[in-house]
Amino acid sequence: MENKTNANQAEEKVPAMQALLENPFLLLFIGVAVPTLLYTVWGIMEIIGIPLSPLAR
Repeated sequence: MENKTNANQAEEKVPAMQALLENPFLLLFIGVAVPTLLYTVWGIMEIIGIPLSPLAR
């Protein structure tokens, strides 16, 4: 009986979120990539929002 329970536990798939949270290198990559992308997009939006100087016309 105990072997059947262990076999069932071994066959269970690990949920995707658990696999994500157990991978430290993936968490490190996400932790660096997401803020980098957000700040880059934010900076581009700020640059686009700067009005043109009247001297440039």
